[in-house]
Amino acid sequence: MIDLRSDTVTKPTKEMREAAMNAVVGDDVYGEDPTVLKLEETAAELLGKEAALFVTSGTQGNQIAVLTHCSPANEVIMEAESHIFYYESGAISAFAGVQPRTIKGSRGAMDPKEVEAAIREDDQHFPETGLICLENTHNRAGGAIVPSSNMKEIYTVAQKHGVPVHVDGARLFNAVAAENVLLTEYTQYCDTVQVCLSKGLGAPVGSIIAGNKDFIKKARKWRKRLGGGLRQAGIIAAPGLYALNNMRERMSEDHENAKMLAEGLSSISRLSVVNRVDTNIVVADVSELGMNSTEFTDRLKEEGVLAVTFGPALVRFTTHFDISREDIERTIDIVKNFVEL
Repeated sequence: MIDLRSDTVTKPTKEMREAAMNAVVGDDVYGEDPTVLKLEETAAELLGKEAALFVTSGTQGNQIAVLTHCSPANEVIMEAESHIFYYESGAISAFAGVQPRTIKGSRGAMDPKEVEAAIREDDQHFPETGLICLENTHNRAGGAIVPSSNMKEIYTVAQKHGVPVHVDGARLFNAVAAENVLLTEYTQYCDTVQVCLSKGLGAPVGSIIAGNKDFIKKARKWRKRLGGGLRQAGIIAAPGLYALNNMRERMSEDHENAKMLAEGLSSISRLSVVNRVDTNIVVADVSELGMNSTEFTDRLKEEGVLAVTFGPALVRFTTHFDISREDIERTIDIVKNFVEL
């Protein structure tokens, strides 16, 4: 089966499994797991932040960030189709007691002027703006890279008004690989950032949140409150550390495969690719085929390819390190064969 549903479906490499097996461990709640400490130290340095915290997932990382930055009844500004708003089960309201203020972006990037206009005035009728959240790369914008220049403008606005900025950088490593820049090209324009180890880097589990030391101290307590305090966590941190050190450079291969897939799908009659492919996500419109996205993905599955629906007429394909060039060629042939029958 060629699994293009997500970059979360990768299996850990032999080296990751060996790293887990051989990890030196301790009780992380006591701050005594040397492998977790090494992962956090390495991540903080790469991200250009004072400190970092290992968490179980990107969603948990984002929620901890909101909980740490905000007070109940705050408002959080975010892009209208951001992961925090769209895919995290309303958790910022359930846990932090805050409400979202959404702004429709262009390819995932919000207009800094609209962001500034959305920041609340000091008025008893209004909630206080507690946080601005960015997402890079932007999932529902088809893996689009939010330019660092846009992030800089929004960060400047935020600093002017004394509002912190958090970046959901679940796929930030993809942006870095595509642009061939350092992580700090993006992370310099935020107060805190969350990055996933279990997407493009291919680790089996875990994410990192990073910020200054005071933020991470408070975030650690929120992680504990959410049941995220882990014991001998080095066993799961070790594959993440290996991925962080060894899997970043190869991610451009995923982008090349995604562009190849996009070109192949675009060449098929009545099928169109609707996103500009910056990184590892391809979104296709199947509406002219006389079927909806569920019918299309069901047919794909029968032929040995997995993809996900992305709306009534849209289908998302995501490349990753378990997908080869041959898998892409095979996928194109399979789609062409059943579409052109």
